[in-house]
Amino acid sequence: MEINTKKHTNKLVGFFVWCLLISLLVFVAIGMFQTSLGPLRSGKVPNFSLQTFDGKTYNLNKLNGKIIVINFWASWCEPCKEEASDLEQIWLDYKSRDVILLGIGYADTKVEALDYLRTWNITYPNGPDIGTKISRLFRIRGVPETYIVSNDGYIIKSFVGPVTYKTLTTILDKLLQ
Repeated sequence: MEINTKKHTNKLVGFFVWCLLISLLVFVAIGMFQTSLGPLRSGKVPNFSLQTFDGKTYNLNKLNGKIIVINFWASWCEPCKEEASDLEQIWLDYKSRDVILLGIGYADTKVEALDYLRTWNITYPNGPDIGTKISRLFRIRGVPETYIVSNDGYIIKSFVGPVTYKTLTTILDKLLQ
């Protein structure tokens, strides 16, 4: 009788090991699939809340009717510095025209992020991506990345790498007509 119990126990252990291995493989496959999707480029913009460095909260669902420019940046990112003054000028020129610009600091310390904002005289709303939750929603690959969202909540255009004032004004002017 003991021999049958050992065989039964060995079969159960083997079964659980196989289940564990299969579960692990499924988990890895799902992760690889999500990574292979690449950055979010179109469709309805995912909802998120951003608490800015000055304590204000922006919830994307509550910005209906506005065109939204979302920019992921980091203080350590050289290409982000290339676009910083263009983004600030966009904010100054379009904030009174139902356009909001949201800066999202990616993988940065608060001290370095605030220093970056001061250095580039950035006045548009900016906040940290705590736990990279927002960047994961957008599946960003690096910084800078910029998304333009229509007033009905759909991603119209996305950019990997620095954007220019001219490029953004061309798109925003068309959306505002």
